[in-house]
Amino acid sequence: MNLFAYPTYQAFADTMLPMRHGAALINHSLDAWPAFGDTSHGRSIRAGCELLTLAGLTPVRPPFGIDSVVTEGKSVAVVEEVAAHTPFCSLVHFRKATPPSVPQPRVLVIAPMSGHFATLLRGTVRTMLTEHDVYITDWHNPRDVPLSRGRFGFDEFVQHVIDFTETIGPGSHLLAVCQPTVAALAAVALMAADDHPAQPASMTLMAGPLDTRINPTRVNDLAKSKPIEWFEQNLISAVPFGFAGAHRRVYPGFMQLTAFMAMNLNRHLDSFETMYYERAKGDPAKADTIHTFYEEYFATMDLTADFYLETVDTVFQRHALPLHALEVQGRLVEPSKIRRTALLTVEGEKDDICAVGQTLAAQDMCDKLRPYLKTHHVQTGVGHYGVFNGHRWERQIYPRVRAVIYDNEPRAVLVGSHARTIRPVPAAAAAAAEIAAAAPAATAVVDVEVDLAVTAGSDGSGAAPSEGSASAIKPQT
Repeated sequence: MNLFAYPTYQAFADTMLPMRHGAALINHSLDAWPAFGDTSHGRSIRAGCELLTLAGLTPVRPPFGIDSVVTEGKSVAVVEEVAAHTPFCSLVHFRKATPPSVPQPRVLVIAPMSGHFATLLRGTVRTMLTEHDVYITDWHNPRDVPLSRGRFGFDEFVQHVIDFTETIGPGSHLLAVCQPTVAALAAVALMAADDHPAQPASMTLMAGPLDTRINPTRVNDLAKSKPIEWFEQNLISAVPFGFAGAHRRVYPGFMQLTAFMAMNLNRHLDSFETMYYERAKGDPAKADTIHTFYEEYFATMDLTADFYLETVDTVFQRHALPLHALEVQGRLVEPSKIRRTALLTVEGEKDDICAVGQTLAAQDMCDKLRPYLKTHHVQTGVGHYGVFNGHRWERQIYPRVRAVIYDNEPRAVLVGSHARTIRPVPAAAAAAAEIAAAAPAATAVVDVEVDLAVTAGSDGSGAAPSEGSASAIKPQT
């Protein structure tokens, strides 16, 4: 274990915090003094202060910010509620304040635990909400989970999917993006083996590493380039004092993000340069787009060491699922047990994180599923992130997802007939309770010079970086 990585980073982040706060204060002052702030010199100073303020990481989840959605031709307010809660995750329900005239299909969106918060799927959720009743797994930052609350590994991830599916009730649908596609398939297989009454009506697996032996990407090769002991010795650190999760072994979010930024350094620098010059010349539109992207991308969370190492080992090194060797809590995972849950797999033509064919492999694994319950879609012109975000997701991929869900919606099932009683808690109240139970956590920030290029989100293609380092191996997003 790397004993000094996390404490060193945290000390540096704490040192940079006053400087970033000072830059923000200068920016606010110039906003209130337009006589100078709107001049060319004033705009240049503000642009520089904005860069300094933005160039830091935060371990706090940004808000989803989905206040309303248009459904059935009218705008309806959306309320975030916590339908279920564990130390490591909240099941967030986006409840429509005005119920639709006809009950909409209930969909559980399984967000990755891969260094970013569930808000990375904000666009996915917003699109789904127009015609679905949406829930999402809102994973907590392990840094803020006391060591006394136990471990969280791959088995616990799968169990969360099963428990949350049971909470929502029979006839629901699963949608997993990237890394959790493996856990989602495992959960459905175990539920099918048990003939669980809450087996989902359909599952959509998007851009996931189901079988990384197929068309291996640079990320896949890096995962196999070192023994699992190397990852544990070099990439795992302990949460430092001052946080509720002190002493918990984690794969730090800053380490993950730094590795991925280093993959494509020039594009990151170009994005920051573009934001500076666009802001300095008084053209805020493009600068605002870049700023919004980085605000989300710099919100990072840690991964528990157990989950990270088990995922690298089982998914990327041993290929346990396609080789019929994956076990969850001592039980063999057999996708061939799935007979009732419709399957949709979605891939991006230009995805160089989870290449074409890796997600399609789920179709062969579910060999007892009838052909009419299987659907596959390859989206041309998109990379990894374009599969679940951007205009191609909204206009070309989402209609296919919707079709599979609605075609397999069990109309005869009474919603909640076998579901657990859900006592909603306002999301804000749940968050406050979580904070009260944990030690106050300082906002960790760090000055960074490079970042993910915003161009990945500008055209919906989401092309992944072209270079890599071993520390960038992760359960990907």
